[in-house]
Amino acid sequence: MAISNYLNTSPVLGDRVYWHSSCQIIGEVMIGDDCSIWCNTVLRGDVNRIVIGCGSNVQDLTMGHVSHKTPEKPEGSPLIIGDYVTVGHSVILHGCTIGNECLIGMGSIVMDDVVIPDRVMIGAGSLISPGKTLESGMLYMGRPAKAVRSLTEEEIAYLRYSAEHYMRVKDNYLSGSKAGDK
Repeated sequence: MAISNYLNTSPVLGDRVYWHSSCQIIGEVMIGDDCSIWCNTVLRGDVNRIVIGCGSNVQDLTMGHVSHKTPEKPEGSPLIIGDYVTVGHSVILHGCTIGNECLIGMGSIVMDDVVIPDRVMIGAGSLISPGKTLESGMLYMGRPAKAVRSLTEEEIAYLRYSAEHYMRVKDNYLSGSKAGDK
């Protein structure tokens, strides 16, 4: 079953969301309008919440999870993804915050309490260490990731384009498929 409750929490999907039947969306997960959740992705909001803004896409084989609340850390580490974010294939996102119009490259790992502000590009295969706060308008690459350079105007424009492209693709699926229609 692609969408599952956990205890007293249930996923909430916005309008025009496409989710592939092989994905798993579990517990306290809120997905904004015009998002797409692709093949074999897992969004596990069991011990904390996952919030995904409008127009974002989470691509194949991505794992999104959270850290639980404790007396020392009453909010725990939820997973928050902004608007028009592209999360590439096979990414691990764990209890981090991603701003608007970002691109997280394929195979990257973003750890607990990382804050990625608006308009950041993370190169494929990068590792963002726990607790790091990145700078807007930058390209980060490596393990551990470091700021490589400022993004060009074309790259900044591409961040929004990438998300809008995936919105067109998910609309094609929604118009021709019954699996995952909402």
